[in-house]
Amino acid sequence: MDFSAVSSALKAIGELTQEVTSLWGVDVQVEGLASELRWMQSFLKVADARKVDNDMIRTSVVEIRELAYDAEDVIETFALKVASKRKGGFSNCIKRSACFLKEGCLLHQIKSEIEKITARIKELTRQLKTYDVSKFGVDAEGPSSSTVRREARRPYPHVMDDNIVGLDDDVKKLVTVLLNDQSECRTTLAKKIYHHSQVIDHFKHLVWVYVSQHCQTRKVWEDILSDLLILCEEDRKMKVEKLAKKVSSFFEKNKCLMILDDVWNIEAWDSLKPAFSARETKSKILLTSRNKEIVSHADKNGFLYELRCLNYKQSWELFQKIVFPQTNSPGYKIDAKMKELGEGMVKHCAGLPLAIIILGGILATKYPSLTKWLKVSVNVKSYFKIDKGQVLKDVQFPEDYEIPVDRLIQLWIAKGIVSSKQEEGDEGLIAEDVAEGYLMELAERCMIQVRERDIATLKMRSFQMHDLMRDVCLSKAKQEKFFDIADQSNACQLSTIGRVRRVSVHKFISLQCIKSPRLRTLLLFDEFLPKEEYAKLLPLTMRSYYDNHEDEFFNPLVWFVMLLGVSMLSIKYMGLWKNMFNNFNFLRVLEYERGRGAGCKLPKDIGKLIHLRLLSLRDLEFLRMENRLYSGLFHVPNVLWRLHQLRHLYLPKQCSRKTKLKLGTLRNLQTLVNFNTKNCYVKDLINMTNIRELEIRGPFNIEDFNTEELDKNPPIIQSKYLHSLSIINDEGRMDPRHLAHLLLSCENISKLSLDVEITRLPEYHYLSSNLAYIKLRRCELEEDPMSTLEKLPNLRILEFRYRAIIGKEMFCCGQAFAKLESLSLKYLPNLEEWKVDERALPSLRRLEIENCRELKKLPDGLRFIATLQELKIESMPKTFKDRVEEGGEDFWKVQHVPSIIFQDCK
Repeated sequence: MDFSAVSSALKAIGELTQEVTSLWGVDVQVEGLASELRWMQSFLKVADARKVDNDMIRTSVVEIRELAYDAEDVIETFALKVASKRKGGFSNCIKRSACFLKEGCLLHQIKSEIEKITARIKELTRQLKTYDVSKFGVDAEGPSSSTVRREARRPYPHVMDDNIVGLDDDVKKLVTVLLNDQSECRTTLAKKIYHHSQVIDHFKHLVWVYVSQHCQTRKVWEDILSDLLILCEEDRKMKVEKLAKKVSSFFEKNKCLMILDDVWNIEAWDSLKPAFSARETKSKILLTSRNKEIVSHADKNGFLYELRCLNYKQSWELFQKIVFPQTNSPGYKIDAKMKELGEGMVKHCAGLPLAIIILGGILATKYPSLTKWLKVSVNVKSYFKIDKGQVLKDVQFPEDYEIPVDRLIQLWIAKGIVSSKQEEGDEGLIAEDVAEGYLMELAERCMIQVRERDIATLKMRSFQMHDLMRDVCLSKAKQEKFFDIADQSNACQLSTIGRVRRVSVHKFISLQCIKSPRLRTLLLFDEFLPKEEYAKLLPLTMRSYYDNHEDEFFNPLVWFVMLLGVSMLSIKYMGLWKNMFNNFNFLRVLEYERGRGAGCKLPKDIGKLIHLRLLSLRDLEFLRMENRLYSGLFHVPNVLWRLHQLRHLYLPKQCSRKTKLKLGTLRNLQTLVNFNTKNCYVKDLINMTNIRELEIRGPFNIEDFNTEELDKNPPIIQSKYLHSLSIINDEGRMDPRHLAHLLLSCENISKLSLDVEITRLPEYHYLSSNLAYIKLRRCELEEDPMSTLEKLPNLRILEFRYRAIIGKEMFCCGQAFAKLESLSLKYLPNLEEWKVDERALPSLRRLEIENCRELKKLPDGLRFIATLQELKIESMPKTFKDRVEEGGEDFWKVQHVPSIIFQDCK
């Protein structure tokens, strides 16, 4: 049950009483409000613990949330308009004296609003007290059909699940049918068929395309051509009729198996079928769908195959594979009591594979604790409901979007959905750790699908939600009025709603349509002002004249028209920004993803958004007209220092020269991206004691730097939490001494990425012993860096990219790189010889060599690396490939490697 709004309101009250020495005028009202909110919080926690679920409680939760938000709005209004002006100093005293009457009116208004909210809460409290939540049982309801549907996951044909039971007979039957008829089946079965040896041998081409709920016909056809490796740039500009004909012609002439996965409705099939119109062909189509009527509509003679539930024996076998993977080991025996509990819980799954997978994922994390299993057994039904999955109702991302974990966690915390004391026992964890734990549990329950893991820490980096799961969560969010998704279809409706607090703009709308002063979250996934929109702002005669004279570069009138147009657009952009910053004072999250033109500068009004926790400007670009640049770089005013609550700041990739930001007051900052010394001050970094991730883009020069005695220079960073450092600079060389001093301050980092010319690496003692991942690009190292890097005890992944090394030799000696698992050598144009000692790289599992065209041969020492599982050679000369292939001069060095991949070697 969600009580984050109440917690957030109480937190705001607590912070206000700490920051403001006196609540004179509203102290009694604020304390009364806090008392009522604490009772509400206690009630919700008890109801949540008892799994109470009835109409009265559900309705009350929505009302409680709105009341809590209203309370927080009032408290933050006090902080914004009254408390912030009660600071000391002569100038503030003068200003307060001049505005005394205005402050008195504000106090009266705020006091009145607090009393109204408290009265509403008391009335709701009176109603809720008639409900004794302790009398409600823990097994209030069983899983509904919509709850079970939540567990669906988006499929990928190359990802095969080892935990598949009960499909062998189905596969045999369908493979036989497939070689003769058009077929339909569901995704898991389709994957088995896709990888079946008979199918692979029978068809010349296999194509898998995911259709999804919102079928985009052109994209599906382009994906088919791309999968067949026959998509060219002209096809993207081709009319859809010709595109369909190209697909149809290929299928008619070749023997292909086309798998269209997750076709939702008949309309989707009708839009796709022109590409499969060939009448005489050996190609076959296999559809997977939740709707069996699609098959009879597509082909009355088509073969329909419906999946069955597992019998009990198959259910138990699947359960064992997930929970007791050691059962294949000789002599392994399952504890009798746990087996008894497991068998009882499996019966609740009624043969549904997804239900078994969810239950198995939960129990696997609690094995071998009998106590925890008993607890799950008692509440087995409730485990099919989303509890921590409540946080997933914050699905403001577009469909099929690959959601970055860091970004989602930042949003949760900025919105107050997750806090450091969300659960009993979590007091020692900061909010980011609590949120990460929630996501891990959701992944274990198969409620989200992990798409990418961090190569250094193996933590989840991104995930996706199946469209059914997303639909369920959207429905839950709509029911609880949690947020609104804005587009052209509901823009007018949004303009009449005054209580919108979270808005996600997937397709462009004018932000002036959003009238809510209470808005807290604004996510922009489309362009700030699309090209077709800003074209409308310019008079037709101006656009026509410019289009007709665009090539007359030295025509003064063309320049005048061009500059006039830029000025008009700049004024429009400035108006949009000002409207946002002046009307949405309570924003906590402002994220602008798509980039492109957003004017020439931000107005100073952004400094009014003192409640911001997350500000992302990284994709902002300066104003453009067509494909030509007509203005300077983007300017950010020096007002961000006022945003004391900021935890995550993403600056634009490039700012104008006059941008100079003071950021030393941002002590809560955890993420800082696109920092540079041209627009910011190095000395401010030392105040950011909570910084976890730092990305420097552009020059990094330290003023008044003692080049003779490096240890005499003051430290740059004092955060013990910093784990990731990236430096990207294409504006010139970085002084290695400045880099060394910076790295000396980063004693706990585990990830280091250098994309900058430095000519030589700092000495070993400047590097953190915790480094697990290092990527070097464009460093142009003249000396072999291996003698330095080999000493890092925890290094697991090492990547050399474009011109990282310009030397001719590289040597891995002795017992170097004890824990290194992955090594990449990409585009090292001067590398001629690489030597590996027989005791070096003892843990290496993956080796990638790409575009190192001067490299003559593989090192002899590779034959001693028994752990090597994969060798990938890409864009190397054919002579190099011939040496490594079976029968070649170097094959004896890698003949023990299970997987050797060649790509584009000519």
